[in-house]
Amino acid sequence: MKCGQCDFDDTKVIESRDVAEGQAVRRRRECTHCGYRYTTYERVERPQLIVVKNDGTRQLFSRQKLLGGLYRACEKTPVTSVQLEHLVHSIEQELYACAEPEVKSGKVGEMVMVRLAELDEVAYVRFASVYRRFRDIASFEQELSQIRERKIAGTL
Repeated sequence: MKCGQCDFDDTKVIESRDVAEGQAVRRRRECTHCGYRYTTYERVERPQLIVVKNDGTRQLFSRQKLLGGLYRACEKTPVTSVQLEHLVHSIEQELYACAEPEVKSGKVGEMVMVRLAELDEVAYVRFASVYRRFRDIASFEQELSQIRERKIAGTL
C-alpha cells in the first residue's frame, strides 16, 4: 500500500478492526518512510450493480452517491454517520441478495424512503421532496398527512 503523503510503497499496519458488521476491515497504517498515518478500508469486491434511471439511462450503483444524498437529507438532524452507514449497508445487502444485475432507481429510492422514515421524519421529508419531485404545496402536504397517519397507526 503506497503512502498517501510521500508515495513510498512500504507501510505498516498499526491497527485493524472489523466494521460494517464484519463486511469490511478498517486499517490504520503508518508510512515507514515519512511517518504519515492514514486509514484504509478493505471490502469484498462484488459484481457491478447497474441502476436503471427513470429516463432509461444506466449507471453503476454508487454507495458514495447514495451516502452523499442521505448526508444532505440528514443535515442538522440527530442522525449519525454510523446510522447512515448501517442504512446504506442494509440497502446494499438487500440489492445484492436479489442477485439481479440491474435494479430500477425507483426500487432503490423506495428502499431508502422506508428506512429513512424509521430513522428521522425531517430527513425523510427532505429526501422525499427531492425523490418524489413535489410540484406544489398540495403534494407536499399529502406526503406529510401520510406520515401522520402512519405514525398514528404505529407503522412509523
